[in-house]
Amino acid sequence: MATRTAAARRAEERAAYDAYLAECPARQLLDRIGDKWVSLAVNALADGPRRYSDLSRTLAGVSQKMLTQTLRNLERDGLVTRSVTASVPVRVDYALTPLGTGLLPVMQAIKGWAQDNMGEVLAARDSYDSRAGEARVSAAGPAAAGASRPGRPRPDPSSRGGSA
Repeated sequence: MATRTAAARRAEERAAYDAYLAECPARQLLDRIGDKWVSLAVNALADGPRRYSDLSRTLAGVSQKMLTQTLRNLERDGLVTRSVTASVPVRVDYALTPLGTGLLPVMQAIKGWAQDNMGEVLAARDSYDSRAGEARVSAAGPAAAGASRPGRPRPDPSSRGGSA
């Protein structure tokens, strides 16, 4: 049996968590922390423990099911603790663990970047959408440019679903 150096062992450990590999557990963690509700929940817990109902109000638009699932997943991954206090009604608080606190600066940076750059992103989307609309019109020929068939409404390009 060959003896490995400490450097060789460290290199093997790094390779075991290469997120570019499909089967890598680090990729699963990146999927988890890339979720919008995870990012918002971690940021919401930055100032200390919060009750479930408080988190629900802060994370506007999150369903009860999604918030519960998000918090359970964060607890499972060791990023959040859940504390239950026997009272009427029962009080449930969530707080970041030291591991979750270590993730906080990254999440705060991403949230801040999104807020600071949203104007430029919206302008880029508008520019892209107008170029894509012009390309569709030129590819479709004169019918798309305004000579649509009688009795058939033209589709409104702003009503497209999906997100960029």
